[in-house]
Amino acid sequence: MIQISERAANKVKAILTERGLPETAGLRFAIKGGGCSGFEYVVDLVESPRKFDMPSRHDKVFVDNGTRVLVDKKSLLFLDGTMIDWEEQEFGHSFTYSNPNASGTCGCGTSFSV
Repeated sequence: MIQISERAANKVKAILTERGLPETAGLRFAIKGGGCSGFEYVVDLVESPRKFDMPSRHDKVFVDNGTRVLVDKKSLLFLDGTMIDWEEQEFGHSFTYSNPNASGTCGCGTSFSV
């Protein structure tokens, strides 16, 4: 299961509204090899509602706080149980991740190891 905090969900909804996208749009959350710790988090906006409403057989859809998150099954092996949050800091704003599967993370929080 992937969870998204109310703060992060509100940010996603604001982005969707800014771009004039329907409520059926959402986030694609995945991993890719790279970063200083081995794996990087990848967050993309899924703009096509048809694409999102009809995920492939390799995708899992989670809905939390009224926001949809689409995760491919391979990434889910490394992301299951992750909480996505949104933080606003003086020098930048970003999504943050609390991943129970990560055995280590880099200093910037965008990559992890298992």
